[in-house]
Amino acid sequence: MAQTWSAADYAANARFVSDLGQPVLDLLAPRPGERILDVGCGDGALTERLLRAGATVVGVDPAPDFVAAAVARGLDARQLDAQALTFDGEFDAVFTNAVLHWIPDLDAALRGIRRALKGEGRFVGEFGGHGNVAAVSTALQAVGLRYGVGVHMPWHYLTPAEFGRRLVAAGFTPASVELVPRPTPLASGMAAWLRTFAGPIFEQLPANARERAIDETVDLLRWSLCDEHGRWTADYVRLRFVAVVAT
Repeated sequence: MAQTWSAADYAANARFVSDLGQPVLDLLAPRPGERILDVGCGDGALTERLLRAGATVVGVDPAPDFVAAAVARGLDARQLDAQALTFDGEFDAVFTNAVLHWIPDLDAALRGIRRALKGEGRFVGEFGGHGNVAAVSTALQAVGLRYGVGVHMPWHYLTPAEFGRRLVAAGFTPASVELVPRPTPLASGMAAWLRTFAGPIFEQLPANARERAIDETVDLLRWSLCDEHGRWTADYVRLRFVAVVAT
Protein backbone atom coordinates (compact mmCIF):
# COMPACT_ATOMS: atom_id res chain seq x y z
CA MET A 1 0.00 0.00 0.00
CA ALA A 2 1.27 3.48 -0.84
CA GLN A 3 1.80 6.09 1.85
CA THR A 4 -0.75 8.89 1.83
CA TRP A 5 -0.10 12.27 3.41
CA SER A 6 -2.34 14.81 5.10
CA ALA A 7 -0.82 18.27 5.53
CA ALA A 8 -2.87 18.89 8.69
CA ASP A 9 -1.87 15.56 10.26
CA TYR A 10 1.76 16.14 9.33
CA ALA A 11 1.75 19.60 10.88
CA ALA A 12 0.26 18.21 14.09
CA ASN A 13 2.40 15.09 14.49
CA ALA A 14 5.53 15.48 12.34
CA ARG A 15 6.56 19.14 12.48
CA PHE A 16 9.84 17.98 14.01
CA VAL A 17 10.88 16.85 10.50
CA SER A 18 11.21 20.43 9.26
CA ASP A 19 12.10 21.86 12.68
CA LEU A 20 15.20 19.64 12.77
CA GLY A 21 16.17 20.30 9.17
CA GLN A 22 18.34 23.38 9.73
CA PRO A 23 21.68 21.48 9.82
CA VAL A 24 20.98 20.19 6.32
CA LEU A 25 20.14 23.69 5.09
CA ASP A 26 23.40 24.91 6.64
CA LEU A 27 25.22 22.18 4.73
CA LEU A 28 23.55 23.31 1.50
CA ALA A 29 24.51 26.95 2.23
CA PRO A 30 22.08 28.44 -0.31
CA ARG A 31 23.29 31.65 -1.93
CA PRO A 32 21.27 34.62 -3.20
CA GLY A 33 20.36 34.22 -6.86
CA GLU A 34 20.76 30.45 -6.97
CA ARG A 35 18.02 28.31 -8.49
CA ILE A 36 17.31 25.37 -6.18
CA LEU A 37 15.06 22.33 -6.53
CA ASP A 38 13.52 20.99 -3.31
CA VAL A 39 12.70 17.31 -3.90
CA GLY A 40 9.91 16.18 -1.59
CA CYS A 41 9.08 19.68 -0.39
CA GLY A 42 6.14 18.57 1.74
CA ASP A 43 4.12 21.52 2.98
CA GLY A 44 6.97 23.91 2.21
CA ALA A 45 8.19 24.70 5.74
CA LEU A 46 11.85 24.21 4.79
CA THR A 47 11.37 25.53 1.26
CA GLU A 48 10.45 28.89 2.76
CA ARG A 49 13.85 29.06 4.46
CA LEU A 50 15.56 28.60 1.09
CA LEU A 51 13.61 31.55 -0.25
CA ARG A 52 14.59 33.67 2.75
CA ALA A 53 18.22 32.97 1.84
CA GLY A 54 17.60 34.71 -1.49
CA ALA A 55 17.36 31.64 -3.73
CA THR A 56 14.74 30.98 -6.38
CA VAL A 57 13.14 27.70 -5.42
CA VAL A 58 10.93 25.10 -7.08
CA GLY A 59 9.42 22.47 -4.78
CA VAL A 60 8.11 19.13 -6.00
CA ASP A 61 6.11 16.52 -4.12
CA PRO A 62 3.79 13.71 -5.23
CA ALA A 63 1.23 14.36 -2.46
CA PRO A 64 -1.54 16.73 -3.60
CA ASP A 65 -2.36 17.84 -0.06
CA PHE A 66 1.26 18.80 0.56
CA VAL A 67 1.50 20.69 -2.72
CA ALA A 68 -1.69 22.61 -1.94
CA ALA A 69 -0.29 23.56 1.48
CA ALA A 70 3.00 24.71 -0.07
CA VAL A 71 1.21 26.76 -2.72
CA ALA A 72 -0.87 28.34 0.06
CA ARG A 73 2.44 29.58 1.52
CA GLY A 74 3.09 31.34 -1.78
CA LEU A 75 5.66 28.83 -3.01
CA ASP A 76 6.29 27.51 -6.51
CA ALA A 77 5.29 23.92 -5.68
CA ARG A 78 4.39 21.30 -8.25
CA GLN A 79 2.88 17.84 -7.96
CA LEU A 80 5.60 15.62 -9.35
CA ASP A 81 7.04 12.24 -8.38
CA ALA A 82 10.78 12.22 -7.67
CA GLN A 83 11.05 9.08 -9.83
CA ALA A 84 9.82 11.02 -12.87
CA LEU A 85 11.51 14.43 -12.75
CA THR A 86 11.32 16.36 -16.00
CA PHE A 87 13.93 19.09 -15.45
CA ASP A 88 17.05 19.38 -17.59
CA GLY A 89 20.16 21.30 -16.51
CA GLU A 90 18.39 24.22 -14.86
CA PHE A 91 19.29 24.12 -11.15
CA ASP A 92 22.41 25.15 -9.25
CA ALA A 93 21.53 22.80 -6.40
CA VAL A 94 19.06 20.13 -5.37
CA PHE A 95 17.97 19.84 -1.73
CA THR A 96 16.05 17.02 -0.08
CA ASN A 97 15.10 16.23 3.50
CA ALA A 98 13.48 13.08 4.94
CA VAL A 99 12.36 11.83 1.52
CA LEU A 100 14.74 9.43 -0.21
CA HIS A 101 14.02 6.46 2.07
CA TRP A 102 10.40 6.51 0.84
CA ILE A 103 11.26 6.22 -2.87
CA PRO A 104 10.89 2.70 -4.35
CA ASP A 105 13.08 3.35 -7.41
CA LEU A 106 15.78 5.47 -5.83
CA ASP A 107 18.12 5.04 -8.80
CA ALA A 108 15.56 6.60 -11.14
CA ALA A 109 15.16 9.53 -8.75
CA LEU A 110 18.92 10.05 -8.53
CA ARG A 111 19.26 10.02 -12.32
CA GLY A 112 16.46 12.60 -12.59
CA ILE A 113 18.13 14.78 -9.96
CA ARG A 114 21.41 14.58 -11.87
CA ARG A 115 19.66 15.66 -15.09
CA ALA A 116 18.05 18.59 -13.27
CA LEU A 117 21.42 20.02 -12.23
CA LYS A 118 23.78 22.30 -14.09
CA GLY A 119 27.28 21.06 -14.85
CA GLU A 120 28.76 22.24 -11.53
CA GLY A 121 25.64 21.61 -9.47
CA ARG A 122 25.49 20.11 -6.00
CA PHE A 123 23.10 17.71 -4.31
CA VAL A 124 22.65 18.01 -0.55
CA GLY A 125 20.25 16.24 1.76
CA GLU A 126 19.37 13.90 4.55
CA PHE A 127 17.10 10.89 4.94
CA GLY A 128 16.66 7.82 7.09
CA GLY A 129 19.87 5.77 7.13
CA HIS A 130 20.85 2.26 8.15
CA GLY A 131 19.54 1.58 11.66
CA ASN A 132 16.85 4.26 11.52
CA VAL A 133 13.85 3.42 13.74
CA ALA A 134 15.31 -0.05 14.26
CA ALA A 135 13.30 -0.71 17.42
CA VAL A 136 10.11 0.53 15.76
CA SER A 137 10.68 -1.64 12.69
CA THR A 138 11.36 -4.73 14.81
CA ALA A 139 8.20 -4.16 16.85
CA LEU A 140 6.15 -3.72 13.67
CA GLN A 141 7.44 -6.99 12.27
CA ALA A 142 6.71 -8.77 15.54
CA VAL A 143 3.14 -7.48 15.66
CA GLY A 144 2.59 -8.36 12.01
CA LEU A 145 3.64 -11.94 12.70
CA ARG A 146 1.06 -12.15 15.49
CA TYR A 147 -1.54 -11.72 12.75
CA GLY A 148 0.21 -14.08 10.35
CA VAL A 149 1.54 -11.29 8.14
CA GLY A 150 5.17 -10.77 7.20
CA VAL A 151 4.75 -7.04 6.73
CA HIS A 152 6.47 -5.20 3.90
CA MET A 153 8.25 -2.08 5.08
CA PRO A 154 7.74 1.06 2.96
CA TRP A 155 11.16 2.41 3.99
CA HIS A 156 14.61 1.68 2.56
CA TYR A 157 17.41 2.61 4.97
CA LEU A 158 20.78 2.46 3.24
CA THR A 159 24.32 2.32 4.55
CA PRO A 160 26.66 5.17 3.55
CA ALA A 161 28.61 2.77 1.32
CA GLU A 162 25.50 1.67 -0.58
CA PHE A 163 24.17 5.20 -1.02
CA GLY A 164 27.59 6.40 -2.12
CA ARG A 165 27.66 3.66 -4.75
CA ARG A 166 24.27 4.73 -6.05
CA LEU A 167 25.33 8.36 -6.20
CA VAL A 168 28.34 7.45 -8.32
CA ALA A 169 26.21 5.30 -10.64
CA ALA A 170 23.86 8.26 -11.16
CA GLY A 171 26.68 10.59 -12.15
CA PHE A 172 27.72 12.21 -8.87
CA THR A 173 30.94 12.50 -6.92
CA PRO A 174 30.16 12.12 -3.19
CA ALA A 175 31.91 14.70 -1.03
CA SER A 176 30.55 13.37 2.28
CA VAL A 177 28.11 10.61 3.21
CA GLU A 178 27.66 9.87 6.92
CA LEU A 179 25.26 8.40 9.43
CA VAL A 180 24.10 10.81 12.13
CA PRO A 181 22.35 9.29 15.18
CA ARG A 182 19.54 11.66 16.16
CA PRO A 183 17.19 10.48 18.93
CA THR A 184 14.03 12.45 18.20
CA PRO A 185 11.44 13.46 20.84
CA LEU A 186 7.87 12.76 19.76
CA ALA A 187 5.67 15.43 21.30
CA SER A 188 2.51 13.70 20.04
CA GLY A 189 3.58 10.25 21.26
CA MET A 190 4.31 6.96 19.55
CA ALA A 191 0.75 6.08 18.51
CA ALA A 192 0.46 9.34 16.58
CA TRP A 193 3.84 8.69 14.93
CA LEU A 194 2.72 5.23 13.85
CA ARG A 195 -0.51 6.56 12.39
CA THR A 196 1.34 9.29 10.49
CA PHE A 197 4.29 7.28 9.16
CA ALA A 198 3.38 3.58 9.30
CA GLY A 199 -0.07 3.57 7.76
CA PRO A 200 0.98 1.34 4.84
CA ILE A 201 2.19 -1.28 7.30
CA PHE A 202 -1.03 -1.48 9.29
CA GLU A 203 -3.04 -1.56 6.05
CA GLN A 204 -1.44 -4.95 5.39
CA LEU A 205 -3.26 -6.34 8.45
CA PRO A 206 -6.94 -7.32 8.67
CA ALA A 207 -9.05 -4.17 8.94
CA ASN A 208 -10.56 -5.18 12.26
CA ALA A 209 -7.12 -5.68 13.80
CA ARG A 210 -5.37 -2.43 12.87
CA GLU A 211 -6.19 -0.29 15.90
CA ARG A 212 -5.36 -3.17 18.22
CA ALA A 213 -2.10 -3.70 16.35
CA ILE A 214 -1.13 -0.05 16.90
CA ASP A 215 -1.73 -0.46 20.62
CA GLU A 216 0.31 -3.67 20.68
CA THR A 217 3.20 -1.96 18.86
CA VAL A 218 3.15 0.90 21.36
CA ASP A 219 3.20 -1.59 24.25
CA LEU A 220 6.24 -3.37 22.79
CA LEU A 221 8.12 -0.12 22.38
CA ARG A 222 7.23 1.42 25.71
CA TRP A 223 10.08 -0.12 27.68
CA SER A 224 12.81 1.11 25.31
CA LEU A 225 11.52 4.39 23.82
CA CYS A 226 9.34 5.89 26.57
CA ASP A 227 10.81 7.46 29.70
CA GLU A 228 9.50 7.51 33.25
CA HIS A 229 7.49 10.66 32.52
CA GLY A 230 5.69 9.16 29.53
CA ARG A 231 7.77 11.03 26.97
CA TRP A 232 8.55 9.20 23.75
CA THR A 233 11.78 9.38 21.74
CA ALA A 234 12.14 7.72 18.33
CA ASP A 235 15.43 5.99 17.53
CA TYR A 236 16.29 8.04 14.46
CA VAL A 237 19.52 7.64 12.49
CA ARG A 238 19.93 9.99 9.55
CA LEU A 239 22.10 9.66 6.45
CA ARG A 240 23.43 13.11 5.60
CA PHE A 241 25.28 13.78 2.36
CA VAL A 242 26.84 16.24 -0.04
CA ALA A 243 27.54 15.31 -3.65
CA VAL A 244 28.52 17.23 -6.77
CA VAL A 245 28.02 16.51 -10.45
CA ALA A 246 30.82 14.28 -11.63
CA THR A 247 33.18 15.79 -14.18
